[in-house]
Amino acid sequence: MNDILIILFALLVFFIVTFIIAQSQRNNGLIDIAWGLGFVFSAWFSIWIGKPSGAVPLTMTFLVTVWGLRLTYYLMRRNLGKPEDFRYANMRATWNPATFYLRMFIQIYLLQLALNFLINWTTITTNLQDLSGWSLLATGGVAIWLVGFFFESVGDWQLKRFKSDPQNKGKLIETGLWRYSRHPNYFGEAVQWWGIYVMAISSGRNYWLIVSPLLITLFLLFISGVPMLEKKYAGRPDWEDYKRRTSKFIPWLPKA
Repeated sequence: MNDILIILFALLVFFIVTFIIAQSQRNNGLIDIAWGLGFVFSAWFSIWIGKPSGAVPLTMTFLVTVWGLRLTYYLMRRNLGKPEDFRYANMRATWNPATFYLRMFIQIYLLQLALNFLINWTTITTNLQDLSGWSLLATGGVAIWLVGFFFESVGDWQLKRFKSDPQNKGKLIETGLWRYSRHPNYFGEAVQWWGIYVMAISSGRNYWLIVSPLLITLFLLFISGVPMLEKKYAGRPDWEDYKRRTSKFIPWLPKA
């Protein structure tokens, strides 16, 4: 329990520093860039405390690091040097100025801290407990993670390439992985955490850690990610047609 509290405190410091930097830049969109780094930080901090020697926790931490650094790099290239994201700009314009900073820290930064810890609970717990040996189930977890990484990274790359073409301005991407899912990148992100979970239970224990992949899957499907984009494009004729033909989350053959 003491180790968990230390990790939570370290994460709190991480998000406080992120908050201070974001306010100095008047850009709370920096929290999105720090999102992936928070996972990398808590994974390696838990390794430093737990000092695991088994292949499973070390592999899990490596995979979380690859996921977190790729996402951070992608968001840095997309967001740095740009105006504050419309979501945070709207909060700045509509929230009470007297309580803006306190509300922002509690509602956005502390919430992301809690999500960061709970979603990465699989890695943190495994690093603190250590898992010796390797099993077929652990290999299966890596395979699941690779499938998710493919969908997220390739989906992001296809979207970036599509938007970089001036001829596609105002259009919807309906090619590549986006032909089979309206949100292949979010699907891939969820799948990666299911792969991490399978690795975490490869020793035949800690099944309760399923809360972590369930949380990120439900969060992407019903709170952030998918609902925000679905709402953004709702009502557009091209979107409604695309929506009718294309699976919402899990990739599937498009309807005629």
